[in-house]
Amino acid sequence: MIDEAKSPEPSRRKFLNWLLGTSVGGLLLATGFPVSRYLIPPEAAESAATTVRLPFGPEEVPPNTAKIFKFGSKAGILVRTPAGELRAFEATCTHLNCTVQYREDIGHIWCACHNGHFDLNGINISGPPPRPLEQFVVNELADQIVVSKGT
Repeated sequence: MIDEAKSPEPSRRKFLNWLLGTSVGGLLLATGFPVSRYLIPPEAAESAATTVRLPFGPEEVPPNTAKIFKFGSKAGILVRTPAGELRAFEATCTHLNCTVQYREDIGHIWCACHNGHFDLNGINISGPPPRPLEQFVVNELADQIVVSKGT
């Protein structure tokens, strides 16, 4: 009987064990890495945009209506009040990040997820939202609308 510990050259069995061990390790690495990248996504930097020109003009937003627009990586909502004033807010509900909408029939901003209500100043008036919507500054320049974050 040959003692494997004293053998100067590796045996076939040791070589096969090494080969199978490294291939199993490679398989785990090849499947584990993509799974870990999926479960832990890379950090995405928030958009540094502080001002946006809207793709529609003031005449396209009649009184008592609203339009959703993109503000960096988030959604915004532009509301023309029944009195004709333009106001803009972040269109993400402060409760569970659902997109809010303007309801002409009740005259305020509404979140359909859990029936949250905000007045035309962005203040939460009923439902589960814990805080007001972020308000943006609106400037009307001839036939353009410019929305920017407040300071």
